[in-house]
Amino acid sequence: MKAEKYSYRKNYGLLLMFFIVISGLYIFALFLSRNYTESHIKNEFTNRKSEIFDQTLIPFNDFFQNRIPEVSFYQGFLDSVQAGKYAYSILSSYPFVREIGFFDLQFNNDHNLNYGFIVNNLRIQPKTITFFTVSRSGLNKNTILDRAQMGLHSEEINNIGVKLATYIDKLQANAKLSDKDILKVFYTIRPGQITYLNIPRVNDLIVYKSIMEGNLDHTVGYEQDMFNFQIDPMYLEVKNSYANLYEKVAIVPLVGAPITPEDDEISTEMPLPGALADYKLLFRSSKSFLSAEINRSFWPVLGGISLIYIILIAILYLIYRNLEINGRLFKLQYDFINNLTHEFKTPVSVIKIAGNNIKSAQILSDEERKMYGNILDQEADRLNNLMNKLLSFSQIENKTIKLNKEEVDLEEFTENLVASSRIKYADFKISTKIDVRTSMLADPVLLSSVFQNMIDNAYKYSKAGHKILDITIQQNKKNFVITFKDEGIGIEKAEFNNIFKKFYRIKSQYNQQGSIGLGLAFCKEITEFIGGDITVKSQLGQGTTFTLVFPV
Repeated sequence: MKAEKYSYRKNYGLLLMFFIVISGLYIFALFLSRNYTESHIKNEFTNRKSEIFDQTLIPFNDFFQNRIPEVSFYQGFLDSVQAGKYAYSILSSYPFVREIGFFDLQFNNDHNLNYGFIVNNLRIQPKTITFFTVSRSGLNKNTILDRAQMGLHSEEINNIGVKLATYIDKLQANAKLSDKDILKVFYTIRPGQITYLNIPRVNDLIVYKSIMEGNLDHTVGYEQDMFNFQIDPMYLEVKNSYANLYEKVAIVPLVGAPITPEDDEISTEMPLPGALADYKLLFRSSKSFLSAEINRSFWPVLGGISLIYIILIAILYLIYRNLEINGRLFKLQYDFINNLTHEFKTPVSVIKIAGNNIKSAQILSDEERKMYGNILDQEADRLNNLMNKLLSFSQIENKTIKLNKEEVDLEEFTENLVASSRIKYADFKISTKIDVRTSMLADPVLLSSVFQNMIDNAYKYSKAGHKILDITIQQNKKNFVITFKDEGIGIEKAEFNNIFKKFYRIKSQYNQQGSIGLGLAFCKEITEFIGGDITVKSQLGQGTTFTLVFPV
């Protein structure tokens, strides 16, 4: 009947399935995150333009909302000198304002003056018109006094006059000017220019209404100021705060030759408002430029997903390693049980045979009785030694054994062990070289176990005719150094870390019988328990050297 072979079941299929699933999820997650990043960057390209638009218009909005209304502070009493100072501050602070026209106006009901804007009895007439520009030399000023030349600029006066007349025609005595009324009546906004009339007091507006309706029987005149600002949006500074999204941002004409993007370019635009309405902000980026930004944004996502994947792979590896360790442990335990059974079976069988022989023999001679007695005694010692080794190993591991330290004369201690070994192994050549100055503080019983294991291993793993062991003991300032050098079969370098493990047995013809893999593990545990250290050097076919170091 064929013996059943037991093995540790390793379900690698589940591990493979787990690996396939997480790898698939990893690839799928990378695909989704890449698409999401690309979509996000393209949406940002479309949406972030409004922020650049707002930042670019900050100077223009400041000029429109804060600086233009300053004209009303003077309530129509500006002269050309004061107007020049105001114009210079505007022209030097806002480069997109290229020219400023100052209209010194008078609102009256003088029927002898028939020029300017006339509605019913109200007349709006320019006294002077002055144009200001800025050059490197400073403020340039051009004043027009001739009425014919003034007529060339009557359009601005007429536009304001029509709106003002319409408003005051409906004006009530208790009316209040709202922001909407101010923007509608006193501003004239066209592409490229803004005209602004200083805002009169409500009482003045009521007077203007009386003038229009002919309710005044005497001549009156009121000073008013009007400014015309010529705007060139090309002088606005574009503030590209998203240089990672927009490769080029420029102000271009709204109409004219069409600006078509190149094949490898993406573009979007925003028209400018009010006096800037003939122009737009054009945002451009090449596809390669946006791809670089997509990649830059994708790298952190890739790193995060990859880190999770690596962690899962590490967990998978730990599971696999655990299976392998458990498998090896199962094999070691299985081999240990088999070897231990064999170790026990041999002396038990011998004892049983000897016992049966004694039992069945009718007469035993003194020689036979002595022989059977020796057999029973030897096999009992063999069983006892095996049990003591297992018990001692367990006690050392669990730290339950008590260390009985004594002064050990290493020379005498070693010679006694060597002498008994020479009797035990008649063909074993053992030499010693001992150079120590003091005794060693150690547990003699445990130390003798280490020495005996080293001697037994040296004999066991040496070929016939090469059973040689050199034992050297030296003492330096800090340590006792003990070496066991044999000329045996040697140990592979890859096995150095394994030979001191419990139940580990090197696959060798010398290990087929009678070993449970505890010898060197037992030596290491005892050596470290005493306070020392053990190392090994070996070459296949040339021998092995074990070095034990104990503190002085």
